[in-house]
Amino acid sequence: LPTVYSLDGLLVFGLLLVCTCAYLRKVPRLRTWLLSERRGIWGVCHKAAVIGTRLHVAVSVSCLLMAFYILVGK
Repeated sequence: LPTVYSLDGLLVFGLLLVCTCAYLRKVPRLRTWLLSERRGIWGVCHKAAVIGTRLHVAVSVSCLLMAFYILVGK
């Protein structure tokens, strides 16, 4: 398991943040409640959701490559 203090741990954390926020953006009630604010910590979630929805192909390929790296490479 990667730790947060290593580079691969930070990449896993970033990918999980982007994927989770993009998923939460698809839920209408959560979108208006959580992702409507554009400043502070909720602003980070909003920006991660925008990245996840606009670059969904690149994010999904990155998730697959990171999963392959963690399962086979380490």
